[in-house]
Amino acid sequence: MHTDGTVTITVNGEHKRVAAGLSLADLATELRLVPEKVAVERNLEVVPRSTLSTVCVEDGDELEIVHFVGGGDHAKPIDEDTWSVAGKTFRSRLIVGTGKYKDFAQNAAALEASGAEIVTVAVRRVNVSDPKAPMLTDYIDPKKITYLPNTAGCFTGEEAIRTLRLAREAGGWDLVKLEVLGEAKTLYPDMVETLRATEILAKEGFKPMVYCVDDPIAAKRLEDAGAVAIMPLGAPIGSGLGIQNEVTIRLIVEGAGVPVLVDAGVGTASDAARAMELGCDGVLMNTAIAEARDPVMMATAMKAAIESGRLAYRAGRMGKRRYADPSSPLAGLI
Repeated sequence: MHTDGTVTITVNGEHKRVAAGLSLADLATELRLVPEKVAVERNLEVVPRSTLSTVCVEDGDELEIVHFVGGGDHAKPIDEDTWSVAGKTFRSRLIVGTGKYKDFAQNAAALEASGAEIVTVAVRRVNVSDPKAPMLTDYIDPKKITYLPNTAGCFTGEEAIRTLRLAREAGGWDLVKLEVLGEAKTLYPDMVETLRATEILAKEGFKPMVYCVDDPIAAKRLEDAGAVAIMPLGAPIGSGLGIQNEVTIRLIVEGAGVPVLVDAGVGTASDAARAMELGCDGVLMNTAIAEARDPVMMATAMKAAIESGRLAYRAGRMGKRRYADPSSPLAGLI
């Protein structure tokens, strides 16, 4: 003890002079710490927190005082995240198809589970031999869910344009999905015919969301021609292979002035999440849900994947490093 009634101790590697007879609890308070939130080691022995107010410091004591530290910023509130196409705003970034289900009831159940607000619908001839046969509109109300007429199965621009003209007449829709296929084996889009049909439809007042190859140059030409959304394939239609070229999808997203949605090739939830992490505005899928063992459960999984992938994109992923980097700070080690 010093003549002034103090003792010298070491606290976390630093020498300090404090009043003799000071309890460890009082020392913590003097250091602007909350005794209930720290742990104290005195001369290599842990002091039970219940005794901090009764154990006093002595000259020459070596103390380690520790607490828990975090490794990140406080979470910010997440605002409502919507997207818009052709003047219409939607919360869900998942668009689902209406083909390949065992019946309309299963289709409707999967749609509800997915949370989707848009469904693609094919335009087909009415069954004149049975005009009272069930129709999709009996199960999915077009007043509650946005119908997106598409040109599935069209192999020329003329076929696609004719189909959409009929669709507009049947339901008044001008927001449509255009796809013009090149051949039956790959179902890849014929970009020459697709571009020509986009120009014609745009001049007629349609608002085409356009299925296309994963080519940033072709995507920009479609946008200039009047496409209100670009829909590059992730992989061949119905293949379930997932996104095969993330580089070009990302380039399309970066260069587009309209929404970009991956269309075709998604097989499972991780594929959908990856599309969103690349910055896409949404994903369109049909087979991945309709051909799952449990379509309703898969629809639920896809909804969660889209939402989590979008959150990850907005949060901004960490940078990739070649070597390890410790999560906990090295400063303050015992």
